[in-house]
Amino acid sequence: MVLGNILSSLASVQWTDVGTVLLMFFIFLLISYHLRNRKPRNYPPGPTPLPFIGNVFNLDAKQPHIHLTKMSAQYGNIFSLRLGSLNTVVVNTYSLVKKVYINVGRITLNDILPFSKYHIFHVMSGTGVTFNNGYSWKQQRRFTLSTLKYFGVGKRSLEVIIMEEYKFLHQTIMETNGLPFDPHYFINNAVSNIICNMVFGRRFEYTDQRFLNMLSLMSKALKLQTSVWIQLYSVFPYVMDLLPGPHKDLFSCFHQVCAFIKEEVDKHYADWDPSSPRDFIDCYLTEIQKRKDDLEAGFHEEGLQYAVLDLFVAGTETTSTTLLWAFVYMMKYPEIQEKVQEEIDKVVGRSRRPNIDDRPSMPYTDAVIHEVQRMGNVVPLSVPRMTNEDTILESYYIPKGTQIIPNLTSVLFDQTKWKSPYSFDPQNFLNAQSKFEKPEAFIPFSAGKRSCPGESLARMELFLFFTSFLHSFTLCPPGGKQISLDFKFGMTLSPKPFKISFTPR
Repeated sequence: MVLGNILSSLASVQWTDVGTVLLMFFIFLLISYHLRNRKPRNYPPGPTPLPFIGNVFNLDAKQPHIHLTKMSAQYGNIFSLRLGSLNTVVVNTYSLVKKVYINVGRITLNDILPFSKYHIFHVMSGTGVTFNNGYSWKQQRRFTLSTLKYFGVGKRSLEVIIMEEYKFLHQTIMETNGLPFDPHYFINNAVSNIICNMVFGRRFEYTDQRFLNMLSLMSKALKLQTSVWIQLYSVFPYVMDLLPGPHKDLFSCFHQVCAFIKEEVDKHYADWDPSSPRDFIDCYLTEIQKRKDDLEAGFHEEGLQYAVLDLFVAGTETTSTTLLWAFVYMMKYPEIQEKVQEEIDKVVGRSRRPNIDDRPSMPYTDAVIHEVQRMGNVVPLSVPRMTNEDTILESYYIPKGTQIIPNLTSVLFDQTKWKSPYSFDPQNFLNAQSKFEKPEAFIPFSAGKRSCPGESLARMELFLFFTSFLHSFTLCPPGGKQISLDFKFGMTLSPKPFKISFTPR
């Protein structure tokens, strides 16, 4: 009887009344949204956000780092955005980014921003190093740094591993007979194998389809994560769930990569000897046993998978992309390539390969490598952090829970810190005496407590691979083709696909 009365009442409502109710409800939502999201006094300026979606459409998804840098000219070096429902403050220039990273304790960049459950890294939150916080982050970072050091990072033993991998890479390149090819796959395989040696205790052949499939899936997942589809998915998850598109592939890729890692972990269990660790996985398994009563430290089997994935993403993508940029710039500026080769030949000769001890004797080469890192700008926007309490930055009030994005692009191209900020110029890293000198604004690996734990590994890889390539080959564009510096934005800023000829010297 009651249900019948309700249905009867609904049937009697005029469509105009329904429209009025919906309009009033929508106005109520807008007013509620406005009241809830009013900018506090002295909050950084910025463009006016649209209701519910914020400033998502104010950004150029293909080059957000450049767009954010241009916005700083309009709103100042500290400005605000709203990305979906998230209050965001963007910080520009070296002096301000340094304050955020190092000097201002209340801008707690020890805290990673909590990821939405629709984000690929949501499942990794609270594990590993990159996407962790608090006590667990400290324990995981300390363990990772000490274990990487144990297996050679920063030591001569790692140099042996890198140069052994270069032999395989050199042979593979020689088999191209100087014909043009896309170097991305070979470089990615080689750099990944350095991590594999430390994590799995072995390298993989470049023809290993299982390994190649894992690298392909990881690359696809990282590209998808920064695509427009995934940005829309993060803001409108329920709507996007109903629509077809590449966002559907993201978690499938991620879970397949984790399945590969789990298979390797399971193999380790078969002959694991805690008293004689062979690699990172063995050490982590031992740590799980030691920390079984310390649950907050986050050492468990699932955490091991994500810790390994963490190392792969951090240790492979940035280094391989930087090497690709090195190839592009050496083809673009053959006179610089020739000068590097002259210095290598003078120091090394032709009877041996370069080694890490040669670095101090190669200031120009070292400057070129650093200039590739600066101009390549592989990580243009630092991983977002979050304020853990209300704070003041340069007289601006920033509430607790605000996302902070340090714009590293504004640092690496800061006109007050570089001799030639917008040109590829090795002199940016050479002093008046032509000695290598690194400016303080060179922070491609971030800074402070959250700086990249694999920085020393990357530095050694870049020097040894780069000098070995130019010692053995001259890098040439196919048919004298003009070299483009066009890029694609993803988890890293990488050159668009290109082909290259390695001509033996």
